[in-house]
Amino acid sequence: MRWLFPAVLYTALAFGANTAFADTAALEALRDGTMKKLVFLAEPAEVSQQPFSDAEGGDHRLSDWQGKYTLVNFWATWCAPCRKELPALDALQGTFGGDSFEVVTIATGRNMLPAIQRLFDEVGVTRLPILLDPKQQLARDMAVMGLPVTVILNPEGQEIARMSGDAEWSGESGRAIIAALLSGS
Repeated sequence: MRWLFPAVLYTALAFGANTAFADTAALEALRDGTMKKLVFLAEPAEVSQQPFSDAEGGDHRLSDWQGKYTLVNFWATWCAPCRKELPALDALQGTFGGDSFEVVTIATGRNMLPAIQRLFDEVGVTRLPILLDPKQQLARDMAVMGLPVTVILNPEGQEIARMSGDAEWSGESGRAIIAALLSGS
């Protein structure tokens, strides 16, 4: 299967007039295992600017993270796949988090703050923010129809990829995709 990557990349580059296609084709070629569920959009899409809050009650919008690639994960404490995925997202933040990339986790629906903090302690999450969308306004605007849902935003704050269901974000394929995004594909 590794031989397929160069073939796809060179084929995509042959269509040089459309660099977005080449970038998407190269990124898609990196998908393996659970990362195959990640779908790259043909064109970047605008995202909702519905407010959501942090644990202290401060308001935020997705535009707060403009200027960097942002992996936005919608989850809930009662969601078993979400709970399973949180440590991988925490590891991804530990590996790539900084000026160019950030993992933003948003608990959507009725998630009590003590339950979130207890869960983070249980599964060893130390680098992810506690952000809340209690009335699911942002989730609804973002067409989140189940949990978990992960959306990748480009530095302009536009959606470029989406995945429904959990994935091993800290695995080889997940890390390769984020590294390729950060290096410009």
